[in-house]
Amino acid sequence: MDKDKIDKKDHILDVAERVFSELGFDGASTRTISGEAGVNMAMLNYYFGSKEGLFLAVFNRKIISFQDLLKNIGSDDSISAWNKIERYIELYTQRVVTNNCFQKLLYQELARQRKGELSDQITEILMKNVGEVRKILNEGIATGEFKKEIDIDMVIATIYGTKNFIVNSPALTSKVLGYDIQKEKVIEERLRPRIEAYLKTLLKSYLLNEHDNSHK
Repeated sequence: MDKDKIDKKDHILDVAERVFSELGFDGASTRTISGEAGVNMAMLNYYFGSKEGLFLAVFNRKIISFQDLLKNIGSDDSISAWNKIERYIELYTQRVVTNNCFQKLLYQELARQRKGELSDQITEILMKNVGEVRKILNEGIATGEFKKEIDIDMVIATIYGTKNFIVNSPALTSKVLGYDIQKEKVIEERLRPRIEAYLKTLLKSYLLNEHDNSHK
């Protein structure tokens, strides 16, 4: 595919992500998206086939790119399991902050508990990323770096749950944290470093074996 076509597809996906996050899957229409993207319906249907295909393409672009980064971290034999978790947290918090629009879209859809092929495909994509984190945690247990009794499922829930509360409850979170997390400068300079530091401190204490002195 030539560069012009790639750029056009990316532009459509950018617009679709914003429209879906503002209106939800049910409220958005391909006609609205094509109009705001400045393309005709024939082009949109040619690239994505349907509203469901466009919606899934938005998820694929964001989540699969992150999955590739996770795989690179997980396969790096030069660093410890804890260093891999640290890198994951850094990447994860950065993407949560810089992709607020997508995060809201993602959890709006998951919260609906929609049944069907589209929902199943979204869940399957997300679980691949969860699987990459699970591999790192199991590696740490196998090498003795992490405590063998850690609850891997709850570690994953803690990481995702912290982000979900903050992203999906901005008004409440702003009250709890004491500053407006909907301001771009505040998000980058205060919120993201705070989430990152918290998760690293919390998980380091929970995961690492007490006899492992290499991370002190």
